[in-house]
Amino acid sequence: MTQSVLVTGGAGFVGSHLCEKLLENGKRVICLDYFQKEENEKNISSFKNHPNVVIARMNILDESTRDLIKKEGVTKIIHLAAAAGVRASIEDPESYVRNNVDGTVHLLKIAVDAGIKKFVLASSSSVYGVTEEGSFREDQAGIPISPYAASKRCSEIFCENFSVTYGLSCICLRFFTVYGPRGREDMAPLKFTRLIDAKEEIPLYGDGSAMRDFTYITDIVEGIIKALEIDRPFEIVNLGYGNPRSVNELISCISKSLGKEANIRYEEKQKGDVPRTLADITKAKSLLGYKPTISLEEGVEKMVQWFKETIEDEK
Repeated sequence: MTQSVLVTGGAGFVGSHLCEKLLENGKRVICLDYFQKEENEKNISSFKNHPNVVIARMNILDESTRDLIKKEGVTKIIHLAAAAGVRASIEDPESYVRNNVDGTVHLLKIAVDAGIKKFVLASSSSVYGVTEEGSFREDQAGIPISPYAASKRCSEIFCENFSVTYGLSCICLRFFTVYGPRGREDMAPLKFTRLIDAKEEIPLYGDGSAMRDFTYITDIVEGIIKALEIDRPFEIVNLGYGNPRSVNELISCISKSLGKEANIRYEEKQKGDVPRTLADITKAKSLLGYKPTISLEEGVEKMVQWFKETIEDEK
């Protein structure tokens, strides 16, 4: 049987783009997702009938995941499935432990039992917390300030433990504010796009000066695929653009692309939000050959164009 790559969360934002690219590269893909959201079905529409893809509708915590991996001859795992969102994690921390920490450990154990040699984990820049350092380096000690961030840091630690204890090669990728077509509806780039287009108020937490290292989806996908090929026992690697921009600049780019003015409603800063993120991508460049190319202006233009086409299709 052809060797297969399992992508958990494969019907999500990052996962669906990754599955498309892996299939384009000639890989056999097992797309596993719980299909909890309506948009998940739309996300896989471009590849669900591809001859080299298997769509597995299940939760990673299900024991059936073990049977799936064995049956489909999975040799590598890219683990993207997770409960996402900083603010929601503050309201329900237990679900983030269950889905993110327990789910990762469950999958790591299955990987070891199945003899899988490579495990790539999607982590987050949120693990750095609030820091006075200029850019965020992988060797910096951060204090996560939300349950979501803590769950991702715990998952990284378990990956390192499984690497040391069981010999499983684990690469943890810390994503920095990923955006683009099919992006999450609750994240600022697409949320603001919808609200500005509809001429509705944008709820802006803080004064808009918060800096984010916005990273376009195709750059992230390229980094994940490169991480899948390196031979290392354990690594933590930042995947960002390396040039933070303010939330106000994001809003300006969206307004310009839509040709509509933003109507902003300022609100108090939320718990768990950090004032700034900036990826030091030196390690990603040297270890992975990672070279992000899409600026915020170009990425927002691509996202808005997709948004317009999607709106037309829905009419």
